[in-house]
Amino acid sequence: MKRLLIPILVLLTLPSVVHSTHLNNQRELIVTSESTKKSIELAKYLKDNGVVKYSAYWCPNCLNQGELFGKQAYRELNVVECARDGINSQTQLCINKKIKGFPTWEINGKLILGVLSLKELSKLTGFNN
Repeated sequence: MKRLLIPILVLLTLPSVVHSTHLNNQRELIVTSESTKKSIELAKYLKDNGVVKYSAYWCPNCLNQGELFGKQAYRELNVVECARDGINSQTQLCINKKIKGFPTWEINGKLILGVLSLKELSKLTGFNN
């Protein structure tokens, strides 16, 4: 039974691997969800207030974070690409900032690791809308 289970599990995970951004030569995060008016306003507020998202195009958590904003809002964010082979990579900046994982948010000089809800980001930055 165990001998059958492992190949079946591998086969079930294969479609998600086949559609990976690595295999399509995409070197940037592609957000597909639609933004809300509030998420766009929050993204603009974050950018205007110096908030930075450190990211890697291949990072699933970074994609999840981007999908929370939606594609229109995500374009407004100040995102630093840390992957060496990513488009517009700023790997040295990520090294200098001692980024240890993705996504990492820099808010008022403090680094916060992990996916944050829009509500959490609003609270952390004082966005009231």
